[in-house]
Amino acid sequence: MRKRQRASTIAVIALLASMAAITSASAQQLKFIVGTAAGGAIDAYVRVIAEHMSKTLGKTYIVESRPGNSSNLAAQYVVSAPADGTTIMIGTQALMEINPHVFNHPRWSQSDYLPLIKGVEAPLVLVAHPSVPAKTFKEFLDWAKSRSGFLSYASYSPGTPSHFLGALLNERFDLNLNHVPYRGSAPQTVDLIAGHALFGFTQTQSAVPNVETGKMRALAVTGEKRFPQLPDTPTFAELGYPEFNTGIWFGLLVRKDTPPDLVEPLLKAAVAAHADPAVRKLLEAQGFLVSGQTGEGFAKAISAGSERWAKLVRSTGFKAGD
Repeated sequence: MRKRQRASTIAVIALLASMAAITSASAQQLKFIVGTAAGGAIDAYVRVIAEHMSKTLGKTYIVESRPGNSSNLAAQYVVSAPADGTTIMIGTQALMEINPHVFNHPRWSQSDYLPLIKGVEAPLVLVAHPSVPAKTFKEFLDWAKSRSGFLSYASYSPGTPSHFLGALLNERFDLNLNHVPYRGSAPQTVDLIAGHALFGFTQTQSAVPNVETGKMRALAVTGEKRFPQLPDTPTFAELGYPEFNTGIWFGLLVRKDTPPDLVEPLLKAAVAAHADPAVRKLLEAQGFLVSGQTGEGFAKAISAGSERWAKLVRSTGFKAGD
């Protein structure tokens, strides 16, 4: 009898030790939450940064994709997770600056988040499948006008800069285009390459390698200056259309109520990652422009961008579910 009790006690102790080990390991793990499907441009950014930060902080990490509802599901998940400094949201311009104006009742708000760092920026590129008989933006407009009512533009998700730039293109040049939204940049790219989608605004990380191999044709970029990896592609501003001057960004955010003593090491690790020459080289090779803007400056940039996109959203009349 005593032997059985002793064996039972040992088993309970072993179970408790195992649970404690699991809890301890979980506390040491960083979770980077992405609101889009795996394999897109965000993945290319976050995996480089996550690896560097995990080494700095002495923790393991995972990158977890939680796509759905234009990244709102991921944002809701993060604000519902413990404010213990282990769950990090990969914020985007679309999520933080546009979503609040297109969703009536999202279960999160900008005020739920503390911006850590704007990691990278990039313009968008208007690309076309090689079957489109246009090598310049002017030729593209002539072709699109000749097929008014029969063409669609592809965006990588509804309610994103890709969507609204397409809407602006449609309205500005009276092209009578339909909108075909995808569930991330990866599926949009697949269909653009295959010719199932003939044109659309896409991310430079998706466009550059496919333009270089002739699978896509770049017609114009939305940045203030020509994109270094597409030096022969003019900006919209050069062509006389400065209203298309915009870009995207990816960055890191945590819950607003995360204690300062937990935020500080995260911020230092994030700054170190983005400042590392090897990391910068990797990100720039992928088509990103490294920002590194932090703190109040980053928060003000989000606020200003939100005001700008609010006007464009109102002009289109778009609401989630349209």
